[in-house]
Amino acid sequence: MASSSSWTPKQNKLFENALAIYDKDTPDRWINLARAVGGKSVEEVKRHYDVLVEDINQIESGQVPLPNYKKMGTGGGNKGSNYMVDEDQRLKNLRLH
Repeated sequence: MASSSSWTPKQNKLFENALAIYDKDTPDRWINLARAVGGKSVEEVKRHYDVLVEDINQIESGQVPLPNYKKMGTGGGNKGSNYMVDEDQRLKNLRLH
């Protein structure tokens, strides 16, 4: 089992995607989230969630400045300027609160 202090980028992405599926009203939410991430216990997932919520609260309250994102180019491809908008919308869809 992986350490609670180290979450891989893949585990973080799985966690975020699972949050969008298993909202606060989902029965056995924490068990489902832990299974979706893999290699983490229910308690580790709960702690990770608490840290995420605290980070979001600090960002929303202005305690943490947002990064100065540079536009990602105007050429073709999927990662143009709409990428950040899509990512912002995805995060809004997580409905953490």
